[in-house]
Amino acid sequence: MPIQLIFNADDYGRTPAVSRAIRQAHLNGLVTSTTCMMNLPDTVADIAIALRETPRLGLGVHLTLTADSPLLPASQLPSIITAEGRFLKLGQFIANLGQLNIAEVKAEWRAQIEAFVQASGHSPTHLDSHHHSSYFSPALLRAMLELARDYHCPIRLPIVDKKSWQVTGLPGEITPYIQREIAALVAEFNPTCPTSFFADFYDENATLQELTRIFDSLPDGTSAEIMCHPGFNDAALTAVSSYNHQRETEYTLLTDPRTLAEVQARHLTLIHFAHLPPNRN
Repeated sequence: MPIQLIFNADDYGRTPAVSRAIRQAHLNGLVTSTTCMMNLPDTVADIAIALRETPRLGLGVHLTLTADSPLLPASQLPSIITAEGRFLKLGQFIANLGQLNIAEVKAEWRAQIEAFVQASGHSPTHLDSHHHSSYFSPALLRAMLELARDYHCPIRLPIVDKKSWQVTGLPGEITPYIQREIAALVAEFNPTCPTSFFADFYDENATLQELTRIFDSLPDGTSAEIMCHPGFNDAALTAVSSYNHQRETEYTLLTDPRTLAEVQARHLTLIHFAHLPPNRN
């Protein structure tokens, strides 16, 4: 049976150069899907370009709580922003988990999804989150699952596979808290999602060897998402992200003919989230 593989590029809209690299990695490489940061100033324009230049690229929403500013007025979000009206940085956000008002979180996330629908003309192909923040607590994950149900779209599920339910890609201090709850929440909501998720193609592990290791680990008849972060580095990206030159390394690998040959040799089927069959379990 065929193996279905999603290469999802996070951070569409982070800068115009990141968005351009994602589109090029779709047209000339392995990227099949991306998720849009709707609270950033260039994202709506970048979505318009994607709809025109890359109509087969899956477009989801990268739910954001830890970068830049919210879409809703600051007065509506006192538990998730700083005194200056910006989102908390990642470390501050984790330290503040116990004080989050989930109703505020869900309202802001809904505003981000609605901004995407307005910009694209359709529901997102899937939901995931910047810095994986939607998986930092059972309450956050429940809010994400409720929104995915409302918008009839799949989600990223940060587990190695559905047999072990081992969480992957999250900060170490977070993993034990969600590990105990994730299987029960998925059973309750039954979201459409790939069988497995790989977060290790990143930074020093963004290598052809890591990709071939992942390819060779996939059982027949399963589906998998590989998270990636291609981008072109420039002053605008360096100003907002410490993960900058590494994005060019990822872009090179994702468009390298040798990498494409490894996919073809294994007869892997490249898809995006909207191609997944609905979960009927």
